[in-house]
Amino acid sequence: METRHFFLHHDRYLHDDQIACSGQDEHHERYFGAVSAPIVQTSLFVQKDYQSYCDDMLCEAERFIYSRGLNPTVQMVEEKLAKLERGESCRCFASGMGAISAALLANLRSQDHIIFVNNVYGPALALVKQMASRYDISYDIVLDGNIAEIERHIRPTTRVIYTESPGTMTMNIVDLSAIAALAKARGITTMIDNTWATPLFQKPLTLGFDIVIHSCTKYLGGHSDLIAGAVITSHDRMTEIRDFSHQLLGAVLSPFAAWLLLRGLRTLPVRMQRHQENVLQIIDYLKTRPEVENIRHPALANGQQQEIIRRQMMGFSGLFAFEIKDGDFAQVKGFIDNCRLFKIGCSWGGYESLIISPNRGYNEEALAAHNIAPGLIRLSIGQESPELLIADLDRAFTAIAGMRG
Repeated sequence: METRHFFLHHDRYLHDDQIACSGQDEHHERYFGAVSAPIVQTSLFVQKDYQSYCDDMLCEAERFIYSRGLNPTVQMVEEKLAKLERGESCRCFASGMGAISAALLANLRSQDHIIFVNNVYGPALALVKQMASRYDISYDIVLDGNIAEIERHIRPTTRVIYTESPGTMTMNIVDLSAIAALAKARGITTMIDNTWATPLFQKPLTLGFDIVIHSCTKYLGGHSDLIAGAVITSHDRMTEIRDFSHQLLGAVLSPFAAWLLLRGLRTLPVRMQRHQENVLQIIDYLKTRPEVENIRHPALANGQQQEIIRRQMMGFSGLFAFEIKDGDFAQVKGFIDNCRLFKIGCSWGGYESLIISPNRGYNEEALAAHNIAPGLIRLSIGQESPELLIADLDRAFTAIAGMRG
């Protein structure tokens, strides 16, 4: 299909998403007419008398008492994220891993079983591996997202199915509605890391998922200057997450980081459209390079994957991967080191374009176990001119052509 014309944003979401991202619902009159949200940089809120304090403590989840629990600036961004994901409740955390840890720890007990579907963020899997050895948690991994294969791995103790779509590095798509239906029929909680798509391009709660997680460090913040995470779900499910994982583990978002996130959300719709336009031009360029195979981006999906995308996605972000034909660590290293505009960095979602590879020269056996080719390179396409980015990639391809002789 023509990638250049494959923009999917559904009109039924566009208006409400733009309001949620903007400041139109922020009640400026409360803050002296300030058009920019205030930073309520306080740890503590005092009450007018002791009876008020006692009354507030009975409703600690809804009252401003101590900023580890609730803070006006943090609450403002939580309300926006809940609206964007069409969820009832959101809690923000000090990092994406804070959000992932909170969701998993609140929903897993000793001897429970979790199924990872698709290639997921490495630290999330590492956390469960630690839980497996320390707390008697078991897990399985289903890389291809096949529903029959997921069902085959379900045990009586399976409590959580956790996924990403698109998957980390491979960008494989899984059918979220089918996974949600399978899990609901068996009383299993579903979780998804929706960082790649953002709430603008994918809304898993509307597809039947129970819990959505974000690394707000990426596109939602959008400026590579904050670390934050979020969990969005129903009021009932959030109660346990809040009471245990949010309050007692304490990895909460600071007011200043929340303010930076509010600023990032203001421009999220225009930034995501720019990321999409840029990445499609870079993909069109890479399709002309004889050194490239297996460009891994949902815009190039076909067959069943394309049908799934049309049902559950509304657009494409700028993170993707491709493989150098017959590539090895030396060629991957040479390619990356000869880029100038693309910076080497493990995060993504900001203005700047970034490049890395999962191949570190000593882990090819682990890559093979996760169906990742040794020549795979991941690009995060930023906001720069596509012409400049293409020229940078040209330089790198010329360099590895010299290496191949």
